[in-house]
Order: sequence, then C-alpha cells, then structure tokens
Amino acid sequence: MKGVVFRGDKKLEILDFDDPVPGPGDAIVEMKASGMCGSDLHFYRNKPADVIRSLGFKDLASRGMSEDTPVIGGHEPCGQIIALGSAVDHRTFNVGDRVAVFHYEGCQHCDHCRTGWTQMCSHGADIHGVIKHGGHAHFMKVPVTSLVHLPEEVSYATGAAVSCGTGTAWGALLRLEISARDTLAVFGLGPVGLSAVQLAAAMGVEVIGVDIAADRVARAKAFGAAHVIDGSTLDPIEEIHKLTGGLGATCAMDCAGGDVPKQQAVRCTRAWGRIALVAVGGTLNVDGMKDVIGKQRTIIGSYTFSEVSMKDCLHFVADHGVDVDKLFTDRWKLDQAEDAYRLFDSQAGGKGVFLF
Repeated sequence: MKGVVFRGDKKLEILDFDDPVPGPGDAIVEMKASGMCGSDLHFYRNKPADVIRSLGFKDLASRGMSEDTPVIGGHEPCGQIIALGSAVDHRTFNVGDRVAVFHYEGCQHCDHCRTGWTQMCSHGADIHGVIKHGGHAHFMKVPVTSLVHLPEEVSYATGAAVSCGTGTAWGALLRLEISARDTLAVFGLGPVGLSAVQLAAAMGVEVIGVDIAADRVARAKAFGAAHVIDGSTLDPIEEIHKLTGGLGATCAMDCAGGDVPKQQAVRCTRAWGRIALVAVGGTLNVDGMKDVIGKQRTIIGSYTFSEVSMKDCLHFVADHGVDVDKLFTDRWKLDQAEDAYRLFDSQAGGKGVFLF
C-alpha cells in the first residue's frame, strides 16, 4: 500500500508499505476519507522527531522509533473494516462495518482509558499519525477499542472531521456545559472554530464568530453564526458587549491560539462567564483578580474529546442533519499529497480531505 510520510522542511514522500495484518484484537480499516488537520502542519514544516519530542515522547527508542522512522501521517481517519483479528467479539464489530477511528491508543486499563479518555492514559498514549501509522494511506491497523460505528446518515468525510477537528469543538462545548440559554463567542474561525459555530447553532445557541480574516468572518454566517466580527477592524470585546446589552457573552472559546484571542475570550464574557481554551499556542495573559476572580469566571482547558463523546457527536450530527461536509473546501486523491499540503501550508484555503 501507499502512505504519506512527513519529512519536515515542507517536504513529504509517498512511500510503499506492506499491507497491514491484524493482531488478535485489531481491525484493518480500508480508508475512505482521511482529513487534513492544522496540527499535521507541525510535522510537514518541522523535523518530525523534534515535534514528537516536544509532545513529551522523549525516548524514541522505547517506542521502536529512530530519528528517521517513516510514520504514515494523518489522524482524522474514517473507512470500512476489511479484516478482524481472531479475538474480536463479532457482536461489536464485523467486516463491512463503516467506522471512524479514535486516533489514540492507550493501555486500555487505567481509569482514563476505561472512561474513553485514552489521550490521557496514565502510561502515555500513542497517537496515530505521530507514533503509529495514521490515515493518509490505503489501509490502517488499529485496535477495535479505537473504533466507533459510523451512522448511515453520516458520510466518510464527516466521520473524518469528527475524528479530530469537529470532535474537538464538540468536546469543548461539552466542557462548557453549553445550552440554548447561552451566548457563545468563538475566536478563530478555522475548521475547529467553524465546527464550534455549526454545532452550537444546531443546539440553539446564539453564536458570535470572531476572526481577523475577512473571508473566514464571512463564511461563519453560512455555518450558523448569528453575528460575526472582523477583529482586524473592530474591537471584539466592545462589539460583543454591544450585542449583549453591555453584559458580555456567557461563554467563549479560543480556537485561534496566540495571546490576544485568549485574552479577548476571557474579557468578552460577563460575570460568571465560562471560557474554553482549545487552540494550542499563545500564553494566557490576564489579571487574576480583575479578569478572573473578581468576575467569578471559569477558565477550562479542553484537550480534544473522549471516545464516548466522539460517538455522541456523530449521532448528534446524524440526528440534526448538520452538514459537516461543507467544512471541506478541498478534496484530494492520495497521489496529490504534495499539492494538497503545499496549498494547506499557504493557509489560503479551508480544510482538505483525502478521499479514496
């Protein structure tokens, strides 16, 4: 089979790999869609081994890796089961099942793993597309514990989006305990931010979208934002207070990264406001008393989502007819990977996906 391997310095290769064979508890998934996530660009732009170390994997040898071990990229995989290991219970999964892949593997026994928070495994989680082969390939081997059934109403591309970006937005909304009583300000209207807008709007939430790119601001309206603010020309905090009768939003989410949007996400909320920090990057520079304690605000760190909530997100999308597919502005074949990542790196388009 073919697989995409990031080499850093904005280079990648499409290499030949042996077709995977399932172990006793594994499934082989034939890829139907593999999404491109912003975090893939870290491996495209930088030496993958250095990025892996920055994630906390200091001893590559203990993971069976060296400086140049080729690891297939992509951590938004979705496809169809074509083979199962001998120990798999067929009451849960069968050949032919449509599945999305939760892209973390853990020990399966610690409290985090047993409650679906595998990325927080007490013994360290392996990430597909980083430590283990990901979805930018024709086939992928994963433990069946990492699989979630894909509802018939949901496309493979949507399943890929929910496997990371859209699922990350869903996880943050759950952490905020959001409801239709809330007003939500979303800072950063890339794929995760637009997903947050789309899902929150489907829940009946009044959403305010904020970005400094005019095209993203305009696009947010089509995803359900009640109000949009171009932060390059207007002060988002002032505008949000105007829209909320001087009170501020009840909730905010930083999907942009950087110091400024994090600070704005906090300061745009009213007393008792709830803020979810989703984007990696930037420092939270706020006044402890004036911005947090005195306003009784709650600041939440939200790291992706649980496997259980991934399933819930897929069913919410199916039950409410949420058109997640429209997140994808670019659709590619695997042999177009160089062009796909060159465009993605320019950040001139939206979200891309490989379709098989």
